[in-house]
Amino acid sequence: MTDTGFDKAPARDRRRFPGISSRAYEHPADRSALVALRKLTGFDTVFKALSGLLPERSLRLLFLSDSVRVGETQFPHLYAMLRDACYILDLEKVPQMYVQQDPKPNAMCIGLDEPIIVVTTGLVELLDEEEMRAVVGHEVGHALSGHSVYRTILLFLTNLALKVAWIPLGTMAIHAIVTGLREWFRKSELSADRAGLLVGQDVNASMRGLMKMAGGNHLHEMNVDAFLAQAQEYEEGGDLRDSVLKILNMLPRTHPFTTVRAAELKKWSQSRDHQRIMDGHYPRRDEDKDTSVTDSFRQSAAHYADSVRTSKDPLMKLVGDIAGGAGDLGGKLRDKFTGAAGTGGAAADKDQGTARGGSTEQG
Repeated sequence: MTDTGFDKAPARDRRRFPGISSRAYEHPADRSALVALRKLTGFDTVFKALSGLLPERSLRLLFLSDSVRVGETQFPHLYAMLRDACYILDLEKVPQMYVQQDPKPNAMCIGLDEPIIVVTTGLVELLDEEEMRAVVGHEVGHALSGHSVYRTILLFLTNLALKVAWIPLGTMAIHAIVTGLREWFRKSELSADRAGLLVGQDVNASMRGLMKMAGGNHLHEMNVDAFLAQAQEYEEGGDLRDSVLKILNMLPRTHPFTTVRAAELKKWSQSRDHQRIMDGHYPRRDEDKDTSVTDSFRQSAAHYADSVRTSKDPLMKLVGDIAGGAGDLGGKLRDKFTGAAGTGGAAADKDQGTARGGSTEQG
């Protein structure tokens, strides 16, 4: 039975966001990646074909038959968290939620007509109550954003790639669509992390949960500041070869790297945008129809431009140099790709206050 309405407030006093639009917490990269995905040749054909091929009833029967449905008599503490999350984000219809036996910690929100939330036993056993609350809020955020449809398509395309070869697009086109879906999927996780923080309203719990996803249930051996420092080292370290390896390492993944997620969420938790939402100033769902697509594009473009400008990654810095018309691009490319400082540009580097000799270039 699907639950609608609410007969009790959250377990502790948390701010509620009546009528909140998913635009309030969506990461600009999430929207940009989805726009780019929809422009892929053949995406509409695959989307329509699979939407008809994958009936909602089959998906629900799969979890109904082989997982435990969360409710008042089964995993009641998770059911309370789910209702709380829907109450806080003002999601009127509470999605069905299942616990699936799997030692690997994971959670997902899938479904074509109506979202279904699935969490694994590994995740339930790993996280404490407040950490789990953030995860449930994360998945409810996916539901509110309408992510479940595209996530379901990705799941089936990935698992059944050979069986959908009959679609008249060719395997290369399908591979491109899967790659595009994964890129969007990763960006959508950043949006959902923000939704989880709005629900849990405890940034420390969100950080702990992400650390546990990376290092297991050993909080006494971990430190938030050191964990965030890893993200900074990951972004800033190395040369162009490392930048290329980062891209290659990321391509097969559906989630961003955990340290990166933690750093992004911490940054947003301290932003003016987050504070405005907590103060009750946020976009409403009833205003979504009046939203300008052009404005969304502009915001996404501004985000990417700012990301390139402020990034410490060697490749992004090179992109910024090229965009800015910097001189001696050949020398910069050589130095950044090899990680070694050449001798020909010593005078120029000296003018810029760069010490060469035996020191390593910091980029």
